[in-house]
Amino acid sequence: PMANREKNKKTLLELVKLPENSCCADCGAADPDWASCTLGIFVCLNCSGTHRNLPSVSRIKSIRLDFWDDELVQFMKANGNRAAKNFYEKFVPVFYYQPQPDDCEVLREQWIRAKYERMEFTEEKTERPYTAGVYEGMLWKKGKDNGQFLERKFVLSVHDFTLKYYKEDESKGPKATISVKDLNATFQPEKIGHAYGLQITYCVDDHTRNLFVYHKNGREIVNWFNAIRAIRHVYLKTAFPTASDGDLIPWITRRYLKEGYMEKTGPLVGVFPHRWLSLLFIGSESHGYSVRECVPKGTRGNKWKCGVIVETPDRQFVFMCEQERDQREWVEALKTVISKPMMPQDYTSKIITLLIRCAN
Repeated sequence: PMANREKNKKTLLELVKLPENSCCADCGAADPDWASCTLGIFVCLNCSGTHRNLPSVSRIKSIRLDFWDDELVQFMKANGNRAAKNFYEKFVPVFYYQPQPDDCEVLREQWIRAKYERMEFTEEKTERPYTAGVYEGMLWKKGKDNGQFLERKFVLSVHDFTLKYYKEDESKGPKATISVKDLNATFQPEKIGHAYGLQITYCVDDHTRNLFVYHKNGREIVNWFNAIRAIRHVYLKTAFPTASDGDLIPWITRRYLKEGYMEKTGPLVGVFPHRWLSLLFIGSESHGYSVRECVPKGTRGNKWKCGVIVETPDRQFVFMCEQERDQREWVEALKTVISKPMMPQDYTSKIITLLIRCAN
């Protein structure tokens, strides 16, 4: 049996080195160390935790530490990540968000449950709530004045490309009507203080506004996120009919490349307070955007000394960081963004979608 055990371990370690098995079947993390011996897939440590919560569907074993009998090893050999993907992900809608290794827990958990527990993507015609023309329900929304969360009705409609939300008395009409055109959504559990916290960002008169919302049910908040992605996908296809899905997918919702505090300096008036800034998109080098480190003159009021200058075709912005490491990270992140080619929709957007100033 000992020789058998070593032989089986060796076989598993060879299987997990094959290109199709060398990344986690669920989030794509490199070098998975775990496997579901009932689904025939190799997964990372984080995703294995979610699989353990689905005992009726998945049984998790370590490929290095656990005992594997011949039959299970043969099953892994006959299946593997590619076969599972072809079956369980056959009809994933193009807009549906597939989590990355560093995404928050709720996205990972709901993706795994949708695939293996609910088998949402094995059939073409499954009715999915987030693909309907209208998605509505109650979300807990953070109040502007006192920061308390109150339950509010939200309605997302593909017919007029809007997201509306209502106060208690719905007969008075929506409290806000938000165009899908500038809508962005990202999971921000730490910032919102809830594991299922979603930040919805949009523009009003060139100003960026945020809604901080959550739902007590993980499946429901991920449905909201994918409903927003579904409507954004339809909108982008309408706005840019010649663009391919491959071009549009990165623009459906965008993750922030870098977030944190910087001081924003004013040209004459001295210093504004610290701003929480989230980096999405600026413009490209070929259109006159540049970024560099600096020690600016005439910003004596600043407590922070590590400067970042962002040049745009219209004006110059100066931000101050507390430490050199922050300064380096911001410059690097900004350079990453401006070195990317622009999408057609960027030409029409106002320059400073730049650094989104989050209400903090």
